[in-house]
Amino acid sequence: MAIKYIKKGKEAGNVAANQAKTRQIVEGILTDVQTRGDEAVRELSQKFDKWSPESFRLSDEKIQEIVATVPKNTQEDIKWAQAQVRRFAQIQKSALRDVEIETIPGVILGHKNVPVNSVGCYVPGGRYPMVASAHMSVLTAKVAGVKKVIACTPPSPKTGLPPAETVAAMHFGGADEIYILGGVQAMASMAFGCVGMQQVDMIVGPGNQYVAEAKRQLFGQVGIDLLAGPTETLVICDDTCDVEQVVTDLLGQAEHGPNSPSVCLTTSETIAYGIAAEVEKQLAVLPTADMASLAWRDYGEVILVESEAEMLAVADDIASEHVQVNTANPDYFLNNMTNFGALFLGNRTNVAYGDKAIGTNHTLPTKKAARYTGGLWVGKFIKTCTYQRVTTDEASALVGSYCSRLCEIEGFKGHKEQADLRVRRYGKVAAE
Repeated sequence: MAIKYIKKGKEAGNVAANQAKTRQIVEGILTDVQTRGDEAVRELSQKFDKWSPESFRLSDEKIQEIVATVPKNTQEDIKWAQAQVRRFAQIQKSALRDVEIETIPGVILGHKNVPVNSVGCYVPGGRYPMVASAHMSVLTAKVAGVKKVIACTPPSPKTGLPPAETVAAMHFGGADEIYILGGVQAMASMAFGCVGMQQVDMIVGPGNQYVAEAKRQLFGQVGIDLLAGPTETLVICDDTCDVEQVVTDLLGQAEHGPNSPSVCLTTSETIAYGIAAEVEKQLAVLPTADMASLAWRDYGEVILVESEAEMLAVADDIASEHVQVNTANPDYFLNNMTNFGALFLGNRTNVAYGDKAIGTNHTLPTKKAARYTGGLWVGKFIKTCTYQRVTTDEASALVGSYCSRLCEIEGFKGHKEQADLRVRRYGKVAAE
């Protein structure tokens, strides 16, 4: 395979060192919160966000007051985006169904789709108030049938106050409780039950490397959706695209943060060798260039290959969160690619559409997790639970005879007796 790196990101060793440092920091914070509870959460919130209110939870009256400050047209834009997300989530839910079948006479097997009882939804803030993440987590959980949804987001670093648009989106999405609390301390509070929260069954939502690491370490204490963050994007392109569009789409995701990988994978030498100049041109006028430039410098890549088949192989190996396909035949990748968080097919769409408004969920797998999971969707909030029912003596004795012999092979004598007891009670010999 002819693969040529025109530009390469940080070496794996450097990335691993950064991840190790992140793990250590997060472990310390989680241990502190688990040990000292509310006191630790308050100290951490003051340290990282300069935020220590009397109550982290917003009252219903305060929510209404905050929502009222959001311009009506902005409220309508949020509701429009939520209508798209809700509609697609409802369609996805309709694809899930309970099943029941009699597999052999007298043996009935089935499964039920049972929503998780309580979920904590993290909506990132900081430099960018991630309003759309409220649609993706809170609203989707409610469509799934989750009874209680707790939503957390940090205060605005610009105003030191709750981010009004994010609070509005959480409220419109159906959050039962809203807390102004950010970062690892928010994840820990939802998992352990701090500052007035009840411990949730599951935490979901994207975030920076610290939030993602907190979810990884909390898994088991609570369920998680997936490891989502920092943002990644891969643009697959050929000569049917142009360098201006490619760079716009690369930098549009690089602005997320200084460690957000943006990768161009192309068969076009014109694009591959034209990206460097176009990046400089666009960074000169991009308002978020301070962030995007760091991400591109350290994590940006340009990969030149010779064929569509090679693009497919490299793309599946990268297993990126977002994959834009700007080629003459985007359906080739739809039909053949296996490792991706979400596909954006053709020049008329882009990652920003999926992030903000089009209706699919933007909480997606990162760090090669696309090899084994898709993104957040209504099904992530639903447990598929099996059940069994044996309705006749004959069926119980039949299954019991097989079960007994199989238990004997494994040496499970107690299991074997469970089966043998039924054979004795319900078998033909007992009946006679």
